Parts: sequence; C-alpha cells; structure tokens
Amino acid sequence: MMSDPHASDTPVIGEPNGTGDQGDADRHDDHGHEEESLGPIDWPAWAAGGIGVLLGLAVAWCFVLADLGLPVA
Repeated sequence: MMSDPHASDTPVIGEPNGTGDQGDADRHDDHGHEEESLGPIDWPAWAAGGIGVLLGLAVAWCFVLADLGLPVA
C-alpha cells in the first residue's frame, strides 16, 4: 500500500495560492512540475497515423458500397 507524501501537510487558510497550498507565499505551485520542452515532430509516426486513417476510411467506404445493394456483374 502506498502512502501519501502530503498526508501530514496542513492547509493554510487565507493563503494567496488557495487552501491547498502548504504555506509558501512565493506564488508557486507545490504540486506542479517544471515545464518540459516539446521534442521534434515524429514525422514517421504522423505518417503512419495518417495512412491508418485513410485505410479506415477506405474500409468504411467499402461498407457503404456493400450496403447500397448494387447488382453484381
């Protein structure tokens, strides 16, 4: 069972950051994280996703054509 590291923290009433803050008056978020920069765009992954969407649309179009009941030659 995991323990909550903030279980013993007592909220400070009237704190400018809200009652969930543990007494810091420097206006930073006690539970926040440092900003992380975004990495480069993964073009192969986006291309694979785009191809997957196009193939899915092609399958959906085949279902539409099959449902139209067109005569088979």
